[in-house]
Amino acid sequence: MSTPDVTVVVAVYNTMPYLTECLDSLVGQSIGRERLQVVAVDDGSTDDSGKELDRFAQLYPDVFTVVHQPNSGGPAAPSNRALELATGRFVYFIGSDDHLGEEALERMVACADANESDVIIGKMVGTNGRYVHQKLYTGNRDVTLDDSELPFTLANTKLFRRELVEKYGLRFPEDMPVGSDQPFTIEACVRARKISVLSDYTCYYAVKRGDASNITYRANHLARLRCVQRIMEHTAALIPAGPRRDAVFKRHFDWELTKLLQKDFPALDADTRRQVCQGVGALVDAYFTDGLRDGTGVKRRVRFGLARSGAVEELTRAITEETEHGAPPFLLEGDRAFATYPGFRDPAVGLDDRYYEVRETVVGRLSAGTRLESADWEQHGTELFCVVKLRAGVTGDTSSAVVALAQGAMPQSADKAGARKLPADAARPQRCGTLTPDAAVDGGTLLTARIPLVATRSKRGVRLYVDVAGSTYEIPVRTDGQPMPLARRWGSDEPHRVAASTNSKGRLVITTAPLREPKSGVGARLRRTLSRSKRK
Repeated sequence: MSTPDVTVVVAVYNTMPYLTECLDSLVGQSIGRERLQVVAVDDGSTDDSGKELDRFAQLYPDVFTVVHQPNSGGPAAPSNRALELATGRFVYFIGSDDHLGEEALERMVACADANESDVIIGKMVGTNGRYVHQKLYTGNRDVTLDDSELPFTLANTKLFRRELVEKYGLRFPEDMPVGSDQPFTIEACVRARKISVLSDYTCYYAVKRGDASNITYRANHLARLRCVQRIMEHTAALIPAGPRRDAVFKRHFDWELTKLLQKDFPALDADTRRQVCQGVGALVDAYFTDGLRDGTGVKRRVRFGLARSGAVEELTRAITEETEHGAPPFLLEGDRAFATYPGFRDPAVGLDDRYYEVRETVVGRLSAGTRLESADWEQHGTELFCVVKLRAGVTGDTSSAVVALAQGAMPQSADKAGARKLPADAARPQRCGTLTPDAAVDGGTLLTARIPLVATRSKRGVRLYVDVAGSTYEIPVRTDGQPMPLARRWGSDEPHRVAASTNSKGRLVITTAPLREPKSGVGARLRRTLSRSKRK
């Protein structure tokens, strides 16, 4: 038998009925069965997965090699067993609940041969709600671990030149129940002469099972912690300290370690929380460089810092309070801003201010912390003011705060909450009327604004402008179901009507309009005609 171009490795454990679609997608590959070897290892399945593998082996004896073995507890051991039997020039790994696009193998092998690449990353998408990071797939190109989004795509579902695998004896650590593919993939990418991305065809469909029984979803906190410790230690042995290593470890801090400190953390028993903090803290000490710290958002950074300090109760409270009430207010001190999470400037915690300092764009969090407390009208002679009390998610130096009526519609670049960071050269509204910062309250500062109204026809939103960490933010004011004051008439020579309302996006809008119709003009005639028609 001639050497196949590619050996597909399938580690199988209880994946019926998804397994059938997986195997069908392999035998239907456009590369042709004469260029294909499939090595499937049944890792002690207790459903019909083993029988299904045997059925395909009977139908396609020249393609399939099937091995049955006792359950090993993870995909590493069956994958290693399959590698011992692989004969293809390339080896490709597929999850037994996933499937391939029809031309996947043909396109990837052709790309590897044309580019002399050792690793090919075919475009991968998720199905049935499975999340798959997409930022790597921006075009067909060559990449490295430190110049792309590759560290966020470290699954072994790639095409590897088997000569590379055998030259460096690449295998999967069998004592890792989850994440065992990452040491293999990282080392292959470090050793590879060239890594190419194939983005113009969907090669791989990753399936989230209906019962979420994928092994990644079942592992507990301590098991996942041990695995990420192993991955980072393995990586540190391959890549010297510096920007290249940081580029890989950014993924592990942003993804694996962050997921250990989410809203399910407070529900863990006290000893487990302590062990998680201890383990995360050790990794922070070892690998969380100044560059990684400064490039990490304040929410994650504070949680890592509290874990490192062994401040288990403060960390638990930070997660609980943010889950229930949203992010804490920002403390403004000149052009610096700090997120006032538990432990901030607490000598017992001893965490440097830099962990709490805000450096990233915080549009969404400012939006969430800005809401209406009350609105009313206030008249002085012929002048009418809209008196707005609102809660802003900031404390400390609020001298930059301005509450004003909108100058125009929010641009498309605004975030989903409608707020935006103003460009550096954007015109900043001048303060009109008066603004009084009241004492700080839980969740921020109460601001009272008296906004003078102009007798004209307009419909304008109320917005807060505030400087945070050197940038100016424009934030629409949410009403959150607050009652609106009754419409008010003012002016004698040219009487106008003013009303406050909540628009379809839940934001405060002030509408003014003249009460008297103009005596001439097409619009006036049309309104009079419509009025007469209604009376008839």
